[in-house]
Amino acid sequence: MKLISWNVNGLRACVGKGFLDFLKAEDADIFCIQESKLQEGQIELDLPGYYQYWNYAEKKGYSGTAIFTKEEPLSVAYGMGIEEHDHEGRVITLEYPDFYMITVYTPNSQDALARLSYRMQWEEDFLTYLKRLEEKKPVIICGDLNVAHKEIDLKNPKTNRKNAGFSDEEREKFTILTNSGFIDTFRYFYPDKEGAYSWWSYRFSARAKNAGWRIDYFLVSESLKDRLKDAVIYSDILGSDHCPVGLFL
Repeated sequence: MKLISWNVNGLRACVGKGFLDFLKAEDADIFCIQESKLQEGQIELDLPGYYQYWNYAEKKGYSGTAIFTKEEPLSVAYGMGIEEHDHEGRVITLEYPDFYMITVYTPNSQDALARLSYRMQWEEDFLTYLKRLEEKKPVIICGDLNVAHKEIDLKNPKTNRKNAGFSDEEREKFTILTNSGFIDTFRYFYPDKEGAYSWWSYRFSARAKNAGWRIDYFLVSESLKDRLKDAVIYSDILGSDHCPVGLFL
């Protein structure tokens, strides 16, 4: 089973840069996207063989997620069921017979950590949401979690220590998440691999220099450990400031 996740940073722009070619070539069982930046009716994707599920932000041209899946889910939920969090199109949950599949676009803490307090509340509520689902069946989470967990996960850890995505507070929340029984699948297979990034700034020729961050993840419940086959970062795929990431089960 092949799962792929990609923060497309504007789906319409990404479609113009080869998105559909990649999606069709990889032929994933489930393909998740974040930061679609769409409202309903702004794009019509012809994806034969896939069911499509979209969650749009109320604010135009902002956030948004989608899941394209070959197998029709038993149920679909949009958001976390928490009023404060459910206006930005950040979460979709599909239920299958033996797991839940979640795509998530975690809020950015923004410059000077202006939104850090909201981000901390989000993290707590999201973990509670995951653990509640996990009482019923295992959970697979993918998406842009907007945090590089450890120093190995970004090119310049020293100079980014207090910046959004590498603050002590955000990293601690990710540690709590993994300590709560969720496996960072890429590090499960490649614990010491350096230079493995999924996001590069558009500035300073960051991608050409591979001055990046690993902020896109697949996490799974501990109970799925025996089903893990491999994790991959498609760092050669262009079209966004993020590249796709994948998981094989």
